Amino acid sequence: MDEINTPQPTGMLHVYTGNGKGKTTAAVGLAIRAAGAGKRVTIIAFDKGGEGHYFERDFIRQRIPEIVFFATGCDRIDPKTQKFRFGVTTDDRAEGERGLKIARDLMMQARFDIMILDEINSSTALKIVDEAAVIRLLDERPRALELILTGRQAPESFIERAD
Repeated sequence: MDEINTPQPTGMLHVYTGNGKGKTTAAVGLAIRAAGAGKRVTIIAFDKGGEGHYFERDFIRQRIPEIVFFATGCDRIDPKTQKFRFGVTTDDRAEGERGLKIARDLMMQARFDIMILDEINSSTALKIVDEAAVIRLLDERPRALELILTGRQAPESFIERAD
């Protein structure tokens, strides 16, 4: 009997970028649909530290335990003035590195079918994470992993790699 070679699944690289709204919303919609279909999904949010600012995170954690959510970043909203801090600190960069480490570790464990790196584009543009480090992550990802990058100002190097 001849052996049938079934092709291995190949995950796509999506880049959701631009100045309008809806990048995270589109990625979360994809995550919910995939989780509903039995896919293993994780979201790693970059530069979204603090509690109470990001309602999608709270909703997912409370209502959709099938989606594993990691939040990284310092709280950049002043609790007294409610104003956003625009400068980038060494703590912000350390949190960005932590997010990349989480992503890298989870990729190497092959625990997920779909991984969303929320706000990785803008975190790269702001130099919270190193573009070369993200490119290494993209280039070394497991073949079957579907990877979604969100955020404004996606570097051209990310867009060139997108499917």
